[in-house]
Formats: sequence, C-alpha cells, structure tokens
Amino acid sequence: MNSVFASEPHGGPDYGELAALGLRPEDVLDFSTNTNAFGPPPGVLAALAACDVTRYPDRHASPLREALAARDGVPTDWVLVGAGATGLIWALALAWLQPGDTTFIVGPTFSEYAVASRLVQAEIEEWRGLWPVTMEYRFSSAANEHDEPKRRQSAAIQELAQAIAAARPRLVWLCNPNNPTGTYLTAGEIAALLPAATNALWVLDEAYRPFVIEPWPSVLLLGSGHVVLLRSLTKEWALPGVRLGYLLAPPDVVARVAASQPPWSVSAAAIACGLAALRDPDHVARTTAILRAEAVRLADRLRAQGWRVLPSATHFMLIEVGDAAAVRAALLREHHIQVRNCTSFGLPAFIRVAARRPEENERLIEAMSGIKVSDTCQAPGM
Repeated sequence: MNSVFASEPHGGPDYGELAALGLRPEDVLDFSTNTNAFGPPPGVLAALAACDVTRYPDRHASPLREALAARDGVPTDWVLVGAGATGLIWALALAWLQPGDTTFIVGPTFSEYAVASRLVQAEIEEWRGLWPVTMEYRFSSAANEHDEPKRRQSAAIQELAQAIAAARPRLVWLCNPNNPTGTYLTAGEIAALLPAATNALWVLDEAYRPFVIEPWPSVLLLGSGHVVLLRSLTKEWALPGVRLGYLLAPPDVVARVAASQPPWSVSAAAIACGLAALRDPDHVARTTAILRAEAVRLADRLRAQGWRVLPSATHFMLIEVGDAAAVRAALLREHHIQVRNCTSFGLPAFIRVAARRPEENERLIEAMSGIKVSDTCQAPGM
C-alpha cells in the first residue's frame, strides 16, 4: 500500500488487497463491518436516486436535524449532523482540545479517538482494565446467557473512576456499547463514572446502541451539561457509503463543534438518505431483532466447535483464534470471507465478526469448522 494513504486499520474491504487476490468486492462476504446486513429500506435507495446533486446541500442539514430532534425528544439546537460519527469525532477534538491537553480513552476501543486527539497534539491516557478480553470477565452483557457473574464489576468501575480522576482530562472518550468487545455499561455504571471528571467533556459514543435489546435512556445525561451523545446513522441503516452521523449536546457545545466542521460537511445525498431512513423505523426494529437472534445462534455454534467467543450485548462479537492475521488471511483467500483482525485494537489473538443473514452465517460457521482450534484458544474445561 502507498504510505501516503496509510491510516488506522478499520473494517471493510481493502480494495487493493482484493485486487491482488483476483477478487471483486461483491465476491466477498464481509463479516468485518458492524453494519446492518439487511441493507437500507427501499425508500432510502429511492431518495438517493431522486437526489438533486446540482445544488449545494443545506449547510446546517436543517430538515434532518429537525427530524432527529423530534425522534430523540430534544430541541433542534441540541442536534448536530456530521459526515459520519468519525467526522464528528475529529470535529470534537478540534473544537475541544489544545496541544498538551489530556484526553482519556477507555480501551481497547475505536482507534479514531486517539487519531483525532493526536491530530491536535493532545496527551493521551488510555485505561484498558474494563472490557472482557481475559477469562476473568469483569462485565457481563444482559443480552447473552453465557455471561460470567459480575463479581468484579463495582471494583472495575471504581478503578476506572480513580484513573480518570488522576488523569484530570479535558475530554473523555467512552464507547458504549464498546467496539470491539460489544460490552454495554448500564446507566448506573455511567453515573458512577461521571463525577470523576466534572470539568471534562464526556463523549459517549453510542454508534451501536440500536443493536442492544433494551438500551437505557441516555438522553437524560444531557442535563449534566458536559455529556455528548455520539450516534451513527450508517450502522443500523447500512449506509456507510454516504457518511452520516449526529451528536446530541447542549447548544453551546453544538455551536462550538459546528464551528470546527468544514462547510457543507454533510452532502445532499446523505441528508436525503437520512430523512428517508427515519421515515421507516420498522425496518431497523425488525432487522436488528433478527441480527441479535442470529448473533446468539452464531456464537453458540462457534462455541460448539471449540472456539472461545466473548459475551456481547450487540450483534458483533470477539472470537479468540490464536493468530488473527493468519485466520483472517485464510478465510479471505480460501472462502472469500472477510473478518476483522483485531491486532490494531491490541488484541492479536482475536477476530471480530458481526452476525449477518442466517444463510450467510452458515457460510462462516462452515468455514470456521475447517480451521484448527489451538489449545491456547480454548477456555478451561472445553
């Protein structure tokens, strides 16, 4: 790959890699991205086809902001739309951080928090003692019957709060549900953390909230005045190609972050797709329910093969495979299946997969059955 274009690894196809393997993107079954495998509702595609691309878009995405505000029960001036959640992450860092400021990241998690923080020369503190990537799970997910007891939950939250307080950060990044672990903190757990840094801006990234069975009403946190709720419209609506996300925050925070966005940062196509998607809420409710059920079935089948699959409250999950890079390469080369190598998260023994349609999940199960389960990948007693 040309180093000019080097960036943090993410899910999705590497088109140069596929070309080298003689594959087209449509030849590959992609489990590496956490989007809705059922795709967008038909109204979205119709709106995209009818979009007038000869005019500049509304600079403030006003109709979409109004629709989102009505859905989430907040005033319109509490909503900011951006070019995907990632575009808003960069805008938040640019708006809130100065060189030398401390930003706190609860990891392992989405890499763009660190990328955006480094861009403004902030100092990064990362704490990696929360998410369940060892056999001694600290948290369980209410959506999964295989969870370990929460016997260390309070201690872990307390340790994290102490670490945040000691860092005295200007900004805290917390992904909930977390990517890549799928762990979902409760309202009480978040409430226990917020007093650790009352002068910091807390960014609660809720990109995968729609995939949780019973998400709690996080909008109530906005009353604190220093919490931002970051959400993606590309995950549940399967629109990663149009780049669309939004945040909820008090008006003064919204205005400050908006000032750091480039003009026309949300395209006319993205606005049209977002409005059409919001007119069909049943699509997300129906398809995410299927994906959650498929995630449980997929995890059970993989565990039956001997793989260690970590509990998750979402439709994606971590699987311990020993050598993630080798397993990813074998699946892509031999089965035309792509999974997420989690080495970039600091988890070189894990891959991440997101449940897809039932027949597609069967293809993954069959492919994984042909890979040898290393002794190091098995939980005691398996």
